[in-house]
This record gives sequence, C-alpha cells and structure tokens, in this order.
Amino acid sequence: MRATVTPLLLALGGMLVPQAGQATAPTVAPLEAESRHVVVAADPRSFLGWPSINGFWIWEGGREMLVGYSAGRFAERAHHNIKPGPVQSRLARSRDGGRSWTTWDPTDFVGDGGERQELPAPLPFTAEGFALRAVGTGYHGSSDPLGSFFTSLDRGDTWTGPFGFAGLPDEPEMKDGKGKLRENTTRTSYLVTGPESCLFFMSARRGQYRDKCFVASTDDGGRSVQFRSWIVPPDDPHRAVMPAAVRRPDGEIVVALRRRVPDDAQASCWIDAYASADEGHTWSYRGRVDETGTENGNPPALVGLPDGRLACCYGDRAARDGIFLKLSDDAGRTWGEALPLRTDYQPDRFDDSDLGYPVAGVNDRKELIVIYYWATRERPAQHIAATLVPLAALPSGGASR
Repeated sequence: MRATVTPLLLALGGMLVPQAGQATAPTVAPLEAESRHVVVAADPRSFLGWPSINGFWIWEGGREMLVGYSAGRFAERAHHNIKPGPVQSRLARSRDGGRSWTTWDPTDFVGDGGERQELPAPLPFTAEGFALRAVGTGYHGSSDPLGSFFTSLDRGDTWTGPFGFAGLPDEPEMKDGKGKLRENTTRTSYLVTGPESCLFFMSARRGQYRDKCFVASTDDGGRSVQFRSWIVPPDDPHRAVMPAAVRRPDGEIVVALRRRVPDDAQASCWIDAYASADEGHTWSYRGRVDETGTENGNPPALVGLPDGRLACCYGDRAARDGIFLKLSDDAGRTWGEALPLRTDYQPDRFDDSDLGYPVAGVNDRKELIVIYYWATRERPAQHIAATLVPLAALPSGGASR
C-alpha cells in the first residue's frame, strides 16, 4: 500500500537503477541527506506521541527549548499503539539547540487531577521565563469540556493551574443553535501581544470531526477571555482544528489549519492557510498547503524563517509515510514542492501510519528544528524524535531545487 520511493523523491533525488542481480539501494532526497535526526525521548515499553498537542517553547534565541508530549503504555493496536488507560503529559528540555535532551514527568501539571482555579494575579505574558500550556477536552489526558491552561514563570521547571478561560464559555459563539456548550478542543498555540495581552488560537467541537478554529483574546492577564473571531467561516462544512500561528515581519498573522471531510474517513485530508491583517478580527483564505493523506490527516507546524519565508512542516499518514516541509515566499499564498525531511518510518503489523504531530522552530545554530513522534525498525515503539535542517540547505524561494 505504501511506496518506499514516491514520485516526489524521484524528482528530488533521482533513482538508483540496479544492474541485473543487484539489490535496489534506498533513495534519500538531498534535504533529508543534509539533515540530522536525534532522539528526544524513547522508552521501549511506552507510546510517546503528539507533541503538537502538548506545546513547544523557545528561549535564548533557540539555544534552550522545551517540548511537551503524551506518554502511555505501548501495545500494537489499530490506529494508535497505546493501551487504554492513563495518559501522562511529560516534558523534554534541550539547552544546546536541540542536539541533546533531558526528560521528566512534571508535577502539578496536565492530568494530575487539580481542580480548576481562578488566577491569583494577572499573567505576565512578557516575563522572560513565561510559558503557557493550553488543554482541550478529549486530547489525551483531559476531559474538561471547558478547556483550561497551566502556566510557568521559570521555563517549565514548575507549573501552576489549571486555570479556566474565564468568560469564554459564556460567549454566544461557544454555544450551538440549541444553547448547548461546544466542547473546547484547543491545542497550545498563542501569540503574546503585550505585558497582559495575548491571542489564543483555539477550536471548538460541534460534533465528531466538526471542530472549528477561532481566536480568543485577553487584555487583563488572562483574568477574562473574549471570543474574537472564527478563522474559517462558520458555514464551512469541513473540520478545521489545531491552528498553528505565526506573526510575519509586517505584523500580519498567518495560521495553518488541519482539515478533513467529517463524514468520509477515506477522503484525503489537507492543510489550509489563512491570514489576518487586523490582529485576528477578520480572516482571509490564503491557500492549500498540501494533502496529508487519509486516517484523519496530520496537524501542521508553522514557522517564520529569518529571511521572511514561511515553513510548514507536517506528517503524511498515507502513501508517503514521512515528515515533510513546504516553503512559501509570498506569505502563504503559494507553496513550493513537498520536501521530505524523514522517510524511514516503520509501519506496525496493522500497517498504520502512527506518526507526526510536529512542532517546529529555529535554533541558535541557524537550523530549522522539527519535533514529531516516530517509529523505526530499531525503535518500533512510538517515540519523540527531532530533525535539524541547516537553513543554508533550504532551497531558495518557495519552490524546491
């Protein structure tokens, strides 16, 4: 079902044609060959996954970074290789730009059973060590339909929470036509706009696979949160969830969204880009980034590169079975070819593509770092991995070389 060499790889890297009696050598695309893969967190007894749900934070120009991930007991199963039962939210830290990592299970964090509480003081969003972890219902460790968040003032060493998105459940847009509260299915994606102001990029569920992305805001340090806008028009029939947001040098905000057809599991899923020039009050459609296969697709990671281009990273759970990158040099209106960053995924006996959910950023060594969950022949249990790509190795413009 899955080809090990796709037409994309042939176009980028060529194909080695064996002589009679010789085995076929694996093909590696140029960008993948110039990249470095490292293990962030691994345990042969555990399933580790979904970093894009759990958050990613960067300090000191990319020298120090923190990534969250989910952990459960490993077992080969259809869809996800995780046994039913408790799911922990863990953290991994790097202080050398993503080359080496330490992991731990934080206390007073997601899934530890704390009661939702009120903020004792306004949040200092611009504090040097500030980090916020948003939690939505049904996302591996949380069952709170209202959603909540945790905060840290020391780069994730200690956390407080959970705190509610005060006032947001009372907004009319958070209720369906019958007055029933929509479930908050938010991931961690936010842009700090001032010492006590922040934009949250969120989603609310209207039914299975019927999430819609929206923007909420606070101007009082999180003590109250207001609905600002739907990113995708409310009458759009397709799922829009897990927005990844960046602010461009001109101040414009661009988001990439995970999309799917709600009632057709075999339809190809995709990633769309939207943009706002007025701090998220209104949105315009920019364009489709790429297809992400069936099996519910994969969420995007979006990064603004130092040269002003946008980089969108994502997993493909269909024929390509890999982590891919696309570049845009016109603020997300058009995108270049899909560049493979990693393609050595090892499917399990169910032939499932249990991979991806990336986060991404730029480190202090001028490298693009992409963090995702993965499985290989050597490490068949899903684990957290990272790929480091020298910015100098990226093709120019928005197209592949």
